[in-house]
Amino acid sequence: MKLSAALKTTSLLVLGLVLIIIISVLSVLYGSKSIGYGTIWNALVHFDPDNIDHQIILTSRIPRVAGALLIGAFLAVSGALMQGMTRNYLASPSIMGISDGSVFAITLCMVFLPEASSMTMIIYSLAGSLLGAVLVFGTAKLLPGGATPLTMAVLGTIIGTFLGGVSQALASYFQISQNISFWYNARLHMMDPALIKLAIPFAVVGLALGLLMSRPVTMLSLGDETAAGLGLKVTAVKGLTMLSVVILTGISVAIAGKIAFVGLIIPHITRLLIGQDYRKIIPFAAFMGALFLAACDLISRFINYPFETPVGVVTALFGVPFFLYLVKTRGGGQS
Repeated sequence: MKLSAALKTTSLLVLGLVLIIIISVLSVLYGSKSIGYGTIWNALVHFDPDNIDHQIILTSRIPRVAGALLIGAFLAVSGALMQGMTRNYLASPSIMGISDGSVFAITLCMVFLPEASSMTMIIYSLAGSLLGAVLVFGTAKLLPGGATPLTMAVLGTIIGTFLGGVSQALASYFQISQNISFWYNARLHMMDPALIKLAIPFAVVGLALGLLMSRPVTMLSLGDETAAGLGLKVTAVKGLTMLSVVILTGISVAIAGKIAFVGLIIPHITRLLIGQDYRKIIPFAAFMGALFLAACDLISRFINYPFETPVGVVTALFGVPFFLYLVKTRGGGQS
C-alpha cells in the first residue's frame, strides 16, 4: 500500500513537471507573434539587444510564463490553506474578499502616492490582503451561523464588491482608471520582471510558513474541537496560516492583479488525487496551480487571436461551473 501510494505520488509529480515544461515552452513560442525554437535558443545564449524577437522573449514571454507559474502556485496554496483551516469548501482568496482588499489598497497607493516604488506597492497590497481578511472573517464572527460556507461566500462577495466599488470610484475621481485597470483584469502580458524579483523573498516566507503549517492544518481540517483535543493551539495556528495566505495573495495581486478561482478549484482537485494530508496537499497544490494558470494564460492568447483576452476570463470559464457544482453537491453546511 505504501509503495503504491509513493508510486502514485511520484508519478503525479513527474507528470506535472513534464506538463509544466511543455506549457512553458509553448508559452514562449506562441502569442500574437509566433517565434521559432532557434530564435529562442539564440536569445538565451547569444542575446542581441537590437533583435526584436530576442527582446520579446527575454522581457515579455519568459517573465510572463514565470509569473503565471508563480502566481498560480501562490493562489492554489492560499486556497488550500484557507479550505483546510476553515473547513469551508468554498474558501479562496478571490471569493473571501482578500484579493479585493489588495486591489483596494493598491488603488489608495496610486491615488495618494503616485510616485510610489514597487516595494511600496507590494507593502500596500499585503496590507490590503490583511484588511480584506479581517473584514470578512471579523464580520462572519459577528453573525449567527456566519461560518457556514455559503454565508462566508456571500459575505466575501459583498465586502469584495464594496471594496471594488470604492476603488473604482476613487480611480474615476482621481483619473487613474487606466492605470488601475491592470489590477482588475490581470493582464499577464504586462508582467514586470523587476516586480517579480522583489516579490520572491515574500513568496519564500509565505510558502515556508504554509508548509510549516501543513501538519497543523491537517488537524484543523478535522474540526477545532478535535484539533484542540489533540493539543493544537488553534488560535495561534489559524493566525499563522492566515498570515501565509495574506502574504501569498498580496504578492500575487501586486504582481499581476486579481485572478479568481485558482484558489477554489485546485485544492479540491489536489485532495481528490492525493488525499487529505496537507503535508502533501500544499506542495501538490503549488504544482497544480502553476500548471493550471499557465495553461489558462496560454488558452487566453487564442480566444480572440491575435488580441489578448484577460486570463481571468479563462479561469472564470472553469471556475463558475465548478463553484455551482460545489454548491449543488455540498450544500451550505460545514465540511
